[in-house]
Amino acid sequence: MADTLIHDPNGGIPRLLEIMRRLRDPQTGCPWDIEQDFDSIAPYTIEEAYEVADAIARKDMADLEGELGDLLLQTVYHTAMGEEAGHFTFETVTRAISDKMVARHPHVFGDESRDKSAEQQTADWEVIKARERGGQSRTLDGVAVGLPALTRAVKLQKRAARVGFDWPDTTHVLDKIIEEAGELIEARDTLTQDEVTEEFGDLMFVMTNLARHLGVDPEAAVRGTNAKFIRRFNAVEDALATRGRTPAQSDLAEMDALWDQAKAAKKIPD
Repeated sequence: MADTLIHDPNGGIPRLLEIMRRLRDPQTGCPWDIEQDFDSIAPYTIEEAYEVADAIARKDMADLEGELGDLLLQTVYHTAMGEEAGHFTFETVTRAISDKMVARHPHVFGDESRDKSAEQQTADWEVIKARERGGQSRTLDGVAVGLPALTRAVKLQKRAARVGFDWPDTTHVLDKIIEEAGELIEARDTLTQDEVTEEFGDLMFVMTNLARHLGVDPEAAVRGTNAKFIRRFNAVEDALATRGRTPAQSDLAEMDALWDQAKAAKKIPD
């Protein structure tokens, strides 16, 4: 029966769960899969989430389909290990998230009115989440350490802002950016590398705060800038190639001029 399910293209989630059970079987499974644990698989989970985001950014729906499958496999992997250790199962995980979604959307699944803005619904969501964290005594408890640093900074700042620890407008944030930039320059000239690193972190944290006040996702903003940099630098390389040279055979002045051309060219959108 198990073999029939494994080779059934319409087997759905039960098929995927059975495949994972077979891969993890201590006697007949895959040696690599058997050796894995939560810690060793976690980096792959993070990587797959980023690959999903990358496919979305590229608007590649065919690739997104495959990447979503890879991400789903990560959930199946972790739940299989959880089941083996007696912690949880795929069924209890899906039950927990279903219960959470129902509880967090009383305006859809309960008797609350849907006649409110998305902004109000977001505020209500945060209230519900705070209630769920009832056992946590400190405002910043529970913000995942493994998040990308800029994303975690935003979440920490939002938590602090909910209890009134926040600048009232961007003017104060910009003043703080100037202050932190000055401290970084001073550190560069007079302090140790560790202190320079600390001051740079302070500046990045305040820059993230500015992004939050402006309604900008800093991770998305930097991803967009990375993509723009790649487009422009590729254009510089292409232009050099038409001249029979590589960047290593060029100099900064020439490449900077080609960069400005790429920046101005309509064929390279920003």
